[in-house]
Amino acid sequence: MKLSPARRILLLLALVFSFLGAFHFKFQRASFSADMRGWAILLLLLLLAFELADRVTMKRDLEIAREIQRWLVPESPPQIPGVEIAFSTRPANTVAGDYYDAFFRDAEQKRLLLVVADVAGKSVPAALLMATFQACLHACARECDGPLPLAERLNQFACTRSLDGRRFTTSFLAELDLEGRSLHYVNSGHNPPVLLRAAGSAERLEPGGLPFGIDPAAKYEPGIARIGPGDLLFVFTDGLVEALNPSDEPYGDERMLEALDFLRGQSAAATIRGLTESVDRFSAGARQYDDITCLAVRLEPGAGSVPAPPQAAPLGQA
Repeated sequence: MKLSPARRILLLLALVFSFLGAFHFKFQRASFSADMRGWAILLLLLLLAFELADRVTMKRDLEIAREIQRWLVPESPPQIPGVEIAFSTRPANTVAGDYYDAFFRDAEQKRLLLVVADVAGKSVPAALLMATFQACLHACARECDGPLPLAERLNQFACTRSLDGRRFTTSFLAELDLEGRSLHYVNSGHNPPVLLRAAGSAERLEPGGLPFGIDPAAKYEPGIARIGPGDLLFVFTDGLVEALNPSDEPYGDERMLEALDFLRGQSAAATIRGLTESVDRFSAGARQYDDITCLAVRLEPGAGSVPAPPQAAPLGQA
């Protein structure tokens, strides 16, 4: 507990009064006696009341921050015929440093941008950097032609606010071409997502480079993958594979891949739900030390070229 200078004086007075205890003073015919321990208790209670008031204010401010943070991420996934999208997040504290998003980069709604990011650190500092990442992402997304130039812009932005690389951000940026069923992506130091094939195989999407915020001149390697009917893309943050059980054993990539294989063929939402339940069973009530965020995209079986979602008619037209 870190006290302000004024409260340190109150604590010091309380300790002094407690040490003095009861004393008697007599001068000629006048006498005076007092029990200073009562004053010590009163000062300690006053100090405790101040600290409790601060904690209540801090908790209220964190709740407001959590509500604001919820506004920065989508409440529900975009509805696209033939495509299932689901996501979930579970912060370790009131506010989190994880970020996820899915939105169209073009007016024709044919290119869907998928984003999962993880700011180094936890709680309020990570949440503030996550908010700046979200603002820069949406400001640059429509200006950049694909994930590669977008990753370079985000890295340059992050380097100006990373405290010499101490506050870096890992990220997976991907653009899903709804007509060509191709996925162009850049992995910036993030846990490699899993592309679960309907045919039974699984691929890890690794091409990319350094996390954002470490080197402003960093170069990134783009990756590309084809997505067929029944295939599922699963993106996650490190809090999932680093979840601990009561024996301090991590959940790990191997268990995650086994769970995904068991859930093969399930919907995007069911896959996330099943994997989250698997982590909960493994953790067995152990404390969660890091934020856990998942995003899943699945091309429905039998889907060919995915049509763009219908757009609203202009005002004044039926």
